[in-house]
Amino acid sequence: MKTTTTIASLGSALAFFACPGTASAQYSNDVRVGIYAVFYHTAADDVKGPFVPPGVTADVGNLVTEYLAYIRRLSPHLVVELAAGVPPKSDTIGKGPAKLGSVPWNGQTVGTVKWLSPTVLLEYMFCEESARLRPFVGVGINWTHFFNRDINANGDAALGGPTSVSLKNSIGPAATMGLRYQVLDHWHLTASFSAAQVETKLVAHTAGLTRTSDRVNFNPQTIVASVGYSF
Repeated sequence: MKTTTTIASLGSALAFFACPGTASAQYSNDVRVGIYAVFYHTAADDVKGPFVPPGVTADVGNLVTEYLAYIRRLSPHLVVELAAGVPPKSDTIGKGPAKLGSVPWNGQTVGTVKWLSPTVLLEYMFCEESARLRPFVGVGINWTHFFNRDINANGDAALGGPTSVSLKNSIGPAATMGLRYQVLDHWHLTASFSAAQVETKLVAHTAGLTRTSDRVNFNPQTIVASVGYSF
């Protein structure tokens, strides 16, 4: 994945940072809490099915949610991270024609969806463990489950009646790069940038009609700021 290669290259460049100061004792476990800012770059096949004109698709809105993570030290330079967040609710926004029939579509919020999206990452920590500032890069696997998929009144009207939507679970690669700074013996700060491939298939049912979009790739990119406790 091109994004993974780019993150690895940028992460290697971070190793040229000085590694100032002397951190205190080393610990085997970290827990972190913080904020995820999630930016989607959605690319999707057109929705196909009865009475659907060409070019109909949808997007999701960017959001901020809580970040939670557990990190296990494997060696002086390797750690494994299980990252997750409080499942966010994303707005689903119509893209394509200005209207479906007489109902506005393009740019309209037509529903919401929640995600459960844990990621496991193997990370390489640059500099020695005694350094307070340690850049890192990592690669791993993301799993995404979609739930509470709701179409609102605008979406139902545009699609011709009460509509239910299903989205297939996704498994895809993920990558990260960031900086960890040891503040006190047990406490550290972390900032990172991550990207993942989240691809699904959409199936919508409206009054006996089935419409599908065979490929919806959300291409999420995240910026995380967190506080960590080591033990």
